[in-house]
Amino acid sequence: MAFRAQVKVICDLYAQAPALLATGIHVISSDAMTGIQALERADPTATVQMGQVERQEYEYIRHGTQSLIANWQVATGTVLTPSMAATRNEADFAAHIAQTIVTDPQAGWLVLLDQLNTHKSATLVRLVDRLCDLKLDLGEKEPSGILQSMPTRAAFLSDPTHRIRFVYVPKHSSWLNQIECWFSILVRRLLKRGNFTSTHDLRQQVLDFIAYFNRTFAKPFNWKFKGFPELD
Repeated sequence: MAFRAQVKVICDLYAQAPALLATGIHVISSDAMTGIQALERADPTATVQMGQVERQEYEYIRHGTQSLIANWQVATGTVLTPSMAATRNEADFAAHIAQTIVTDPQAGWLVLLDQLNTHKSATLVRLVDRLCDLKLDLGEKEPSGILQSMPTRAAFLSDPTHRIRFVYVPKHSSWLNQIECWFSILVRRLLKRGNFTSTHDLRQQVLDFIAYFNRTFAKPFNWKFKGFPELD
């Protein structure tokens, strides 16, 4: 029952996102795509001939990996403040959230996330405390207080009285997180058949694709799943 209730919370937020944005509250879906490989094809892709499919070289040269952290603006269908780096750790994610908030520092923010440890970190708690000017005694990690454990940190980060708060999708429910739908677009349209000569080239192509997507294709997902009807 708790699972179904939380699913409905997420679906209701998706439906309310346009109205919330009109009142100055951003609803964003955020996550990281890790281990994106910078693969350079050993030979150029063959020129397409009439009546033939594209022929792509199957051998490749590895140039390392990058991690992408991105936000999907639910109401507008745009990708906000993407960041790419070699790592995706607690500090990286908190820095990503900080650069997102600064785009509209006085607004309200509802951030939908999965239940990864880095999404319930002490660094994130301190960031929210600072940005919301709460000035609370946060305690210490493990001994006591808000920082004590992941459940205590998650409860703080989910507090509905905060201007910046986080809403967690249930475990094993990444399909509920709309950014995952956009990640699949990125894979199909760029990464699957891409050619990247370095991690810098990979990063630049991904960021260029995001800018092009926002200019050309951006629109909200038609989210048809409304939750479980017995809870209405």
